[in-house]
Amino acid sequence: MASPLNEKLTAAMTGRVARGELPGLVTALAYGDDVEVTAMGDTAFGGTAMRTDTVFRIASLTKPVLAAATMLLVEDGTIALDEPVDRLLPELADRRVLRTLDAPLDDTVPAERPITVEDLLTFRLGHGMITEPSFQPAYPIIEAARDAELVLDVPDPRTPLDPDEWIRRFGELPLMDQPGTRWRYNTGTLVLGVLVARAATKPLGDFLAERLFAPLNMPDTGFWLPEEEAHRIPAAYLSDLQGGPLQESPLSRAAEWTRPPAFPSGSAGLLSTAPDLLAFAQMLRRNGDGLLSADSVRRMTTNHLTPEQLGSAGMLLGGRGWGYGMSVTVAPDDATDAPGRYGWEGGSGTVWFTDPHKDSIGIALSQVADFYLLGGTAEFTRLAYAR
Repeated sequence: MASPLNEKLTAAMTGRVARGELPGLVTALAYGDDVEVTAMGDTAFGGTAMRTDTVFRIASLTKPVLAAATMLLVEDGTIALDEPVDRLLPELADRRVLRTLDAPLDDTVPAERPITVEDLLTFRLGHGMITEPSFQPAYPIIEAARDAELVLDVPDPRTPLDPDEWIRRFGELPLMDQPGTRWRYNTGTLVLGVLVARAATKPLGDFLAERLFAPLNMPDTGFWLPEEEAHRIPAAYLSDLQGGPLQESPLSRAAEWTRPPAFPSGSAGLLSTAPDLLAFAQMLRRNGDGLLSADSVRRMTTNHLTPEQLGSAGMLLGGRGWGYGMSVTVAPDDATDAPGRYGWEGGSGTVWFTDPHKDSIGIALSQVADFYLLGGTAEFTRLAYAR
């Protein structure tokens, strides 16, 4: 049996499985032309063996996929990065902005300019998750979104709304910030999913399948899968994050993924496999590989935030910049001394990065939120360099 491409990383990940920190995971590594996909452990505690084609809830790794789909429409001339979203999303015309974050919903001022398509891609539309002074505090703007069933932060339980009703209700809320001024997480790709579907004049899942997944040979990626394939989705786990045991999540059961969702979430709604995501990552590493232009890839993987916006982004970015739908390192970090690594993490326990300087890709897919929340994805990224 051949030695693994990265013995330190493989030992660390199998060690986590052996200690019961997670039932199993699948990793994909690419160092130049050397590629390896490895399945470790089981799909659940006491379950069947993990396979390299196990289908995972990839959570926020959905975001870079949607960004690539958006750039296909830009290259088609169907939309423009600097155009206001009002043409396709008239529900978001004539925005009002809260005077302060904790203000009543009617205490607003006019937006100084419209929201643009690029604002959605860079999470600077003027709305998103609040992480300070606490996570999603009980401000009127947060409570109103929850009452409207918009599901603007954690992806489960899913919103029951279809895209048209979702954007109508979202359009009834004011913005938190003036468009273009501040980075706030998540809302941008929820809105962008609605815009892309309208621009493509077809459901978001159909557009992604036709323009991305089929050309890239990503057969197991989508917003749902047939009922007879539900056994391929592993159980999802989460602890109390205080040292308690892992518990199987009562949300996001495999059966919930066997029918098209009412709202295909461009923020966290896709299922995928390690080989499928590796195909997507390799397309970007090859500067679009004939599917996207090199300029589109450059825009996606270049930081667009100002120093002030970087400084106010908080714990989610952790000092990284933001391209289109993904983070971009702008300074040396624990993994490498060269900036420019791009990728993202998903709250269900998933991570992907590409380092164009090292010509390397790393992907780890688990279904244990603690793997992301308690440092597993960071360890994976660091050890992927320790080859």
